[in-house]
Amino acid sequence: MHSVIIIGGGLAGLSASAALAQAGFRVRLFESRGFLGGRATSYPLSPSEEDSEVIDNCQHVLLGCCVNLLDFYRRLGVCSHIQFYKRYYFVEPGGRVSTLGRGFLPAPLHFSGSFLRLPCFSAADKWAIARGIFAIRRERETRGDLASISMLDWLREKAQTETAINRFWRQILVSAINEDLDRMAAVHGFQVFWLGFLARADSYEMGVPNVPLGKLYGSGAWERIGNVTVSLRSPVENFDPQTGVRAGGASHKADYYICALPFERVQAAAPCLGVEARLLEHSPITGIHLWFDRPVTKLPHATLLDRNIQWMFNKKDGRYVQVVVSASRSLAEMARADVISMAVRELGEFFPAARAAELERSHVVKEMRATFSAAPGTEALRPGAETRFPNVFLAGDWTNSGWPATMEGAVRSGYIAAEAVARASGRPARCLLPDLR
Repeated sequence: MHSVIIIGGGLAGLSASAALAQAGFRVRLFESRGFLGGRATSYPLSPSEEDSEVIDNCQHVLLGCCVNLLDFYRRLGVCSHIQFYKRYYFVEPGGRVSTLGRGFLPAPLHFSGSFLRLPCFSAADKWAIARGIFAIRRERETRGDLASISMLDWLREKAQTETAINRFWRQILVSAINEDLDRMAAVHGFQVFWLGFLARADSYEMGVPNVPLGKLYGSGAWERIGNVTVSLRSPVENFDPQTGVRAGGASHKADYYICALPFERVQAAAPCLGVEARLLEHSPITGIHLWFDRPVTKLPHATLLDRNIQWMFNKKDGRYVQVVVSASRSLAEMARADVISMAVRELGEFFPAARAAELERSHVVKEMRATFSAAPGTEALRPGAETRFPNVFLAGDWTNSGWPATMEGAVRSGYIAAEAVARASGRPARCLLPDLR
C-alpha cells in the first residue's frame, strides 16, 4: 500500500485524505492546530470552561452547485448535518422583507415569478437584472476577457442600475466570493452566479450546517473511512522530498506528499517548492456573534441591504445571531467594541425587536487572511497541483482548482491533488466531480 503525507488539515488536506484513503492509500495528515477544518472550523468560546459554547469562526454555507463539497460530506457521512433552505430573504432598513424562491418553470426561468414580485427592486432594476442574467448566459463561454476585467466593469457595461448593483449583484457575489465587485474578476462572478442560480433549478438552495463546523470532521468520520492517521498540534518545521517531513522533532517519510497549506505559509514550511507568496493578496471576512436576552427575528437567515452588515444567520431561537461582513477591509482597523456597536445598531434597523433587546454577550472574529483576493489577472498566478518534484503536489483553495476561494474550491483542489497522486502511483482514480451544466 502506497503511503502519502499531507501537510495541512484544512478542507483541501482533509478532502485529499478522504479520497486517497478510500482509493487504497495509507495517509498521514499533519495539522499545526488542535482541530481540523482550517478557516472553516469551530472552537469553544471560553476554552477554560468545560461546558463552553462552541462557535464557528465565521458562518460558512454551501449551495446545491457545490457538488464536490457535498461529495466530501458524503464520504465523511455527515450530510444529515446540513440543512438546506429554498428561500432567500432580502431585508431592507425598516424591516420590509422580499422573498426569492423557485417556481414551477424550468431553469433558468425558475425564479421568474418570485423575482417579479420582489418589492425591494423597481421595474427598472428588475429589467436591468434580467438583461444581466441573460447576458451571463450568452457570454459565459464565448467572451475571452472575463479573467482580466472586474465584475463591476462588466455590470457597468451592461447598464445595471445602482440599486441593481448594490442590492442584487453585490449582495450575492461579494458574499459568495469574499471580494468587492471592483476587485473581483468577472470570470468568478459569472461562474458562481451561473452555477449557483441558473444551471439547475435547485442549485441555488443554501446549505447551512446545523452543528458546529468542527463536528463535521470529527474522529468518527475518519474511523469510518480508515487508513488515515491525523496528527494534531504537529506543525511541520520543514519539508524536503529527500528527507521528508520534519515535525515534532522527528522525520517522517512517505511515497508521496501533498502540501495543503495556505499560500503565505508554503515558503516557510517547504521552501524547496518555490511558491512565491507575494503573488497573491488576501481578502478579509468578519463574523460578529451576538447573544440577546430575547428573540430578535424569526427568519432563519437574511441578506441585509444598504448597510455594512450583509448577512444574518439565526443560530439559536432568534436570540443568538451571527452577522457576516465579507471583504471587510473597512472593519480591519476598527476596534472590536465599535464593530459590535455598529452591528447592533444596524441590526436594529432591520429587526425592530433588536432595538428593545439587551445584548448579553458578543464576540468578533476578524479573519484577515480569509481567502485570496479573486482580482482580475489572478487566475494566471494560481499554480496547478504538480510541482517540479514527481512525488510532491499542491492543494489549497488558492491553487488552480477551477473555482474561486470557497469551500467547494478547497475540496476541488484536494481531489485534484489526490488524482495526481493516484496517477503518479500507477493506480489512477477519479475523485473530482464535474460542475453542473
